[in-house]
Amino acid sequence: MSTLSTHDDYTTLAGQLGFADSKRFRAVLENLMTPDQARIAAALPGTAADVADKTGFDEALIKKELEELFFKGVLFPRGDYGKREFYRFTRSVGQFHDSSMAHQDLDIVKDVELFRLWHEFCIEEYYPIVGERQAQSPGPSTRVVPSYNALKDIPDSEILPCEDFRELIKAQELIAVVPCPCRYRTAAVGEPCQHCDEIDRWNCIQFGRAAEYVLARGSGKKLSTEEALDLAEKCEEDGLIHIWMNTTVMTGMHFSCQCCQDCCISYVPMQLRDESASKVWAKARFEAFIDQTKCDGCQDCVERCHFDAIEMVKPQALNEKKRSKKLKAIIEPEKCWGCGVCVIGCEDKAIGFKTVRPVEHIPVPA
Repeated sequence: MSTLSTHDDYTTLAGQLGFADSKRFRAVLENLMTPDQARIAAALPGTAADVADKTGFDEALIKKELEELFFKGVLFPRGDYGKREFYRFTRSVGQFHDSSMAHQDLDIVKDVELFRLWHEFCIEEYYPIVGERQAQSPGPSTRVVPSYNALKDIPDSEILPCEDFRELIKAQELIAVVPCPCRYRTAAVGEPCQHCDEIDRWNCIQFGRAAEYVLARGSGKKLSTEEALDLAEKCEEDGLIHIWMNTTVMTGMHFSCQCCQDCCISYVPMQLRDESASKVWAKARFEAFIDQTKCDGCQDCVERCHFDAIEMVKPQALNEKKRSKKLKAIIEPEKCWGCGVCVIGCEDKAIGFKTVRPVEHIPVPA
């Protein structure tokens, strides 16, 4: 294939996502695409024949390049992922971020340059914009789903099906799992997640059409319901947070990242602004509380809490006027999101869970 493309093709593609003048985003595109591939992508949407008409490139070679860009997560086919006849360039930076890095064939050492370029762009340019958009959002579109192991003392009659992550998993027809692009990226740049090792075990669960995409690309692997339930159990043990759409609907969600405050592309931008996650995630209907007579001051709950809702204090000694010398954990209710990871991580069973919001807290779709 003869090279007819110029740097303007990269600029065109970057401009479609709002970053025409970004040198950092351009570097990401150049890492993922040759100049000819950028020319092809810039000629989309369309079929290989459409691109051939626009560029003068050989149609057979275009088909080959389209396939390569599909597997790299740059292009997306319309309709059937198996047939892949009509392509488009990625619709958003967020989609591009995930599709280009959530792939089992990537290695954080071998492919460190791709991860580094994405990380620099995210921290320096993308996250400030994401944080600003989220701060202006009228409300969260997603919701924290409590760890089901934290709900054991809550009567079944008080738990909605959409609040039990096991039931959400059982409601899905197709499930897959991929490496979390956020945790792959942070691990590659020397800032690994403090809650889990994504290299050792993937945690980003995909459903429905998103799972179809994973399987068509070979970017992850299919999970049975039982395997997904087992993975969810391990996520809870590590203290990761289940996330779902902020409605009572059981299906239609494309993924549940099993999030953390260290790496999440939704949470970190709000941290950088020193703002609450309330515009990103809705709280669960539950809240943690501590029985200080059982608390031994180990501080495990402080380390597991993603919302800085737990601190250690010297409480008033029981039935005494003097202060106890031993630190005890306390929870600031307004900071608790009801994820429950502290509840299941407390070996002394000093942390409980209670219902604090009505069922109307979770919106019912019209």
